[in-house]
Amino acid sequence: MKNTIITVLLLTAISALFLSIGHMLGGQAGMMTALIMSLVMNFGAYWFSDKIVLSMHKAVPVSPGHPSGVHEMVQDLCARASLPMPKVYIIPEGAPNAFATGRDPHHSAVAVTEGLLEILDPRELRGVLAHELSHIQNRDILVSTIVATLASAILYLAHMMQWAGMLGGHRDQNGRGGIHPLAMLFTILIAPLAATLVQAAVSRTREYMADESGASISQDPAALASALKKISSPHVSRFAREHSQVSPDMQPAFSHMYIVNHFAGQSVMNLFSTHPPTEKRVEKLLAMKGC
Repeated sequence: MKNTIITVLLLTAISALFLSIGHMLGGQAGMMTALIMSLVMNFGAYWFSDKIVLSMHKAVPVSPGHPSGVHEMVQDLCARASLPMPKVYIIPEGAPNAFATGRDPHHSAVAVTEGLLEILDPRELRGVLAHELSHIQNRDILVSTIVATLASAILYLAHMMQWAGMLGGHRDQNGRGGIHPLAMLFTILIAPLAATLVQAAVSRTREYMADESGASISQDPAALASALKKISSPHVSRFAREHSQVSPDMQPAFSHMYIVNHFAGQSVMNLFSTHPPTEKRVEKLLAMKGC
């Protein structure tokens, strides 16, 4: 419930930021133009991102009876969570990771890498799969699309403000009007940064929610905690960055989807990270009842 409230507050904040910039820009027309453009872009992402992501990762469909047992695990967990069975894929990738994609529970997919299957035992793998299924259950793709739409619209408005400033802004016949310099500075520099921070905060909150609800599905929080520690260990993260078989230019762009972001920075850059620190995730999981 706490993470749900935080998500709602963050969505409200980024919506208010968008409306405020639209007001400062001087009317509804520019605001609506930016929103429509971002809606069109994210509409395509919402409907087709699963096919694009799976194709770029060279994901291979998994049928029942696969030696990994991953299909049967997903089937059992879906029955426990009353979820439709998603498509299951394995990615020919040595770096251990997993992600879920799809616009809703009836059009979804779960993918795991070969590296993940190699380093996790069946109990840990089950915990990871439950986490990914909870992303589907919580409709996180929809939430992230909404946030991305608003963040994109804010970036469009910032660019519009730049051009308006270069052209002197809208003025009446007497030369009055224009955009206040402080409003222009806020929109061009501060607003996009704030939108990015909110977008990352929403992603981190949804990861905490997926950990919690995934642990409830599997009834084994410690298994997911153990898996996270293995995947996030320094030598594994270093291997993921240096020896990834998937295009290095592509991986960071999709890092917000992975169960662990091997490309995250440290210190102040954690503000921009799409994932919470693994230590905090493990701590919360182990504090759940039964651990």
